[in-house]
Amino acid sequence: MYHELTTEELAHRKRLRIVAAACFAIVALLMVFAVRGMREGFREQGAQAMRSSILSAARRCCAVEGSYPKSIDYLEERYGLRVNDRDYVVTYEYFAANVSPSVVVVPR
Repeated sequence: MYHELTTEELAHRKRLRIVAAACFAIVALLMVFAVRGMREGFREQGAQAMRSSILSAARRCCAVEGSYPKSIDYLEERYGLRVNDRDYVVTYEYFAANVSPSVVVVPR
């Protein structure tokens, strides 16, 4: 048996569709913000890991050669250090042979 929908039923279905679309949009926005936050967290974690690797290579160089290296290039050539210049800005400041260098790594 065929039953025609009343205007109240049609209005109710329309409201349900609008609410469902709004809920979907809210969930989609929340997911976008969550992914952005995770990406930023990963980039910060990568910057900390790179800084730690640079300082570790500098300490290793000091232990082997008796002084800290004057540049990152020296660490890359002789100690196999890889610096990701595409994703991070790295500042390496050498002060003296017996003072640990200052290293700052910032995500781009």
